Amino acid sequence: MTAMTPANDAAPDPLRIAYSPCPNDTFVFDAWAHGRVPGAPALDVTFADIDITNGVAERGAAAPGSSELDVLKVSYAVLPYVLDEYALLPCGGALGRGCGPLVLTREAGVDLAGKTVAVPSEKSTAYLLFRLWAADTLSGGVGEIVVMPFDEIMPAVRDGGVDAGLVIHEARFTYQNYGLHRLADMGEHWEATTGLPIPLGAIIARRSLGPDVLRSLADAARTSVRMAWDDPEVSRPYVMEHAQEMDPSVADQHIGLYVNEFTADLGEDGYAAVRGLLTRAAAEGLVPALRPDALAFP
Repeated sequence: MTAMTPANDAAPDPLRIAYSPCPNDTFVFDAWAHGRVPGAPALDVTFADIDITNGVAERGAAAPGSSELDVLKVSYAVLPYVLDEYALLPCGGALGRGCGPLVLTREAGVDLAGKTVAVPSEKSTAYLLFRLWAADTLSGGVGEIVVMPFDEIMPAVRDGGVDAGLVIHEARFTYQNYGLHRLADMGEHWEATTGLPIPLGAIIARRSLGPDVLRSLADAARTSVRMAWDDPEVSRPYVMEHAQEMDPSVADQHIGLYVNEFTADLGEDGYAAVRGLLTRAAAEGLVPALRPDALAFP
């Protein structure tokens, strides 16, 4: 008698996802990460700052099939380098209005021409927005660019280590605690010159997962954020657990600023903003040009 091979009823391996511990990401993904989104794939979550996930995505794009992660939160600035291997999900990311990066200085009204500016990364959306702003407003151009960890930038500006700093996220709400001044708002400049929302962080997934899985990921992300909106208190423990001792009121401001209609669906304006940013950045020689269908979702 031939032995029967038992059916393989084992659950599929969880999808490997990486996003930041920032309140907007933990708020968006709380329901999905904790198995409360019906029918959604299980997740194996890694917390990583966006400069780390940008690097993972670039390495995965350079060696297809080698990525240790299936889904990542990355900067929109890295998309031109990775879209052959990864697809942009039409939801889950961070775009908005009034939420752009800031340039901070010790003294008000500093002329940045020729000055040293600290930035969190040269492959970040904040950096692209800064360079586009500088091209439009600084006839002499900036001087040295110094890359340093995000949490070291405001102390470095305060202590005179650099002339100015480019900051993101909760620094919008806390920079005055360091005695710093807002020299310019990159988001205000972007919105004034384009009329479009500010593209900041994107959710991407490996194209090799296939169209059906990619669509299921988008559905899960949309459902997860809507569940968070429906009952924000459910996500609060997860948000505050990873908020790095952030004051709860700052965490709430952070979520209110970065989680919005574009998180649920990029929509026409969202896609226009992403393409507009990357097209203008390519024209300045900051990133490679996108191919026409690069942002299309399966």
